[in-house]
Amino acid sequence: LMLNDPRSGEVVGHWSLPAVRRVNPGVEPALFAPAEDGWEELEIEDPDMAAALMTVAQAVRAARPRPGRLRGVLIGGTVAAILAVAVLVLPRVLVSHAASVVPPAQRAEIGQAALDDMVRLTGAPCDGEFGLPALAALSERIFGPKDTPILYILPQGLMRPAHLPGGLILLPKSLIETDGPEALAGAALAEDVAARASDPMRAILDHAGLRATFDLLTSGRLPEGALAGYGEALVHRPAAAPSDRALIDAFRNAQIPLGPYATWRDPSGTGTAALIEGDPYKGLVATPLIPDTDWIALQSVCAG
Repeated sequence: LMLNDPRSGEVVGHWSLPAVRRVNPGVEPALFAPAEDGWEELEIEDPDMAAALMTVAQAVRAARPRPGRLRGVLIGGTVAAILAVAVLVLPRVLVSHAASVVPPAQRAEIGQAALDDMVRLTGAPCDGEFGLPALAALSERIFGPKDTPILYILPQGLMRPAHLPGGLILLPKSLIETDGPEALAGAALAEDVAARASDPMRAILDHAGLRATFDLLTSGRLPEGALAGYGEALVHRPAAAPSDRALIDAFRNAQIPLGPYATWRDPSGTGTAALIEGDPYKGLVATPLIPDTDWIALQSVCAG
């Protein structure tokens, strides 16, 4: 802001616009100075001129760089990113880590606790004294004698196979009402493939929550009530869907025909056409999985 002598036009002063302040706000005529404690003052009687000078001075001050603004933006962005990671990523990392370090004995205990919650809807697993040995024999035929999953037949409420930590495979009663054990064996094998593809322990911990997961890591146990409602959630959860190729390979390795399971899963054959076509034993006479007497005994497992 240049101040001129009105008579000679000679420049008598220069004021920096960012430094210009009005020293008597709300009082007329307006007084301006190049600083709040400046010894020079400029009196302006024209209110429009005073308003214009204030507008220009404020605009110039606003446009000046402010040291530390970029630093503040960077710090704020960093803090926001850290918070986003903590909220979105950390829970998944914690659950994944916890699921990977739970020992087999603890997994089996947690799986059994989840099954205990589930029986409120499905009833207790069938335990006919003649059927259970036959069911165990079929499991060993499917999976071999080492780390053999435990098969449970649930009498009601369960419409599809499911699995729990600790090698627990849950099968609906309808599978023992078929003509032979092939569909039952296939359902158990397919569920084992699904369990290997997606660790059931993660689903358990997702349901239990972060606090329960942290308790598991620190104390080795889930808090009481952490699995309440998990059985109902599992019953209504969409079925796991291993790829057709994974199922075909698993059935070939286990030497189990795939067609009976595919037909049980979808009687129309529309959704399982690729499985039926890819059955490695299609058109062959399969060796019986278990003796007929064992199959008859297994079918009585829910009869008490």
